[in-house]
Amino acid sequence: MIRILGTIFAGLLGLAFGSFLNVCLSRWPAGESIVRPRSHCRQCNRTLAWWENVPLLSWLALRGRCRTCRAWIGWRYPLVELAVGGLWARQTWEYISDQNLDILVFNFSHTLHSPERLICLVGLFVFPWILVALAVLDAETLWLPNWLTLPGILMGYICTVSQVRIIYDMERTPPLTLGLLGGFYPIIAAAALILLIRWLYWLIRRREGIGLGDAKLMALLAAWLGLPGALLSFGIGIVLGALVAIVLLIVPSARRASETWATSKLPLGTFLCIGGIVSSLWGQPILSAYLRWAGF
Repeated sequence: MIRILGTIFAGLLGLAFGSFLNVCLSRWPAGESIVRPRSHCRQCNRTLAWWENVPLLSWLALRGRCRTCRAWIGWRYPLVELAVGGLWARQTWEYISDQNLDILVFNFSHTLHSPERLICLVGLFVFPWILVALAVLDAETLWLPNWLTLPGILMGYICTVSQVRIIYDMERTPPLTLGLLGGFYPIIAAAALILLIRWLYWLIRRREGIGLGDAKLMALLAAWLGLPGALLSFGIGIVLGALVAIVLLIVPSARRASETWATSKLPLGTFLCIGGIVSSLWGQPILSAYLRWAGF
């Protein structure tokens, strides 16, 4: 029962943070403040009533349109709220295992008094929020801002070191050196992979094909998921990107009027973020299945 209630609470909280993320995604590219003015229709500038700001339900009640000017609000709003709410609920369901109430309360109390455990708990919710934010920003504006990727790398590195400390504390083995180095090498390796591909593309085409933001995003994925998880995210992202490219090739109307097949720009960061979400949820089973299939 506690597991179900905790999951529902986390899902509802995720919907609220998803709604806040929508505000950020609408205002960050324009350089606007996320605090003022209050939420308003971006077409007629009417300030929204409180009931028009209820996550997901307001969009459904309004049928996706402003009640004054009838401007289309867009699918991004409910999808972002559902994504954050669903991911937070999933993380909470996994975190709260099937234990009795006394053990759960003891573990939560121990978490609050352990900096490493508290950091890992917060990281469960921060990481998917960042991935959803970066995925939408890159899809809409081809922009992966440094003030999201760089702090994300640092936070992921701290979470990785904290996890190593927790594991080795249980085994009574000094963890500091191994934890610091173990979290650092995957970040460098993942970023180097993208930089190498970027350099090879420039060598062949004599123009930029992959932005530096994608290298920082790969470093972020490695900081949170480790190198195997980041490589899995990269593989999934490449497959998704290839599928979208095939659609653009087959259906010319899917491209902008001024674009040709050769000049179409695809949001690689969006595909990498989707791969990162899949890897964070099902990475271990996927990698284990692949290793069995490969005969390792």
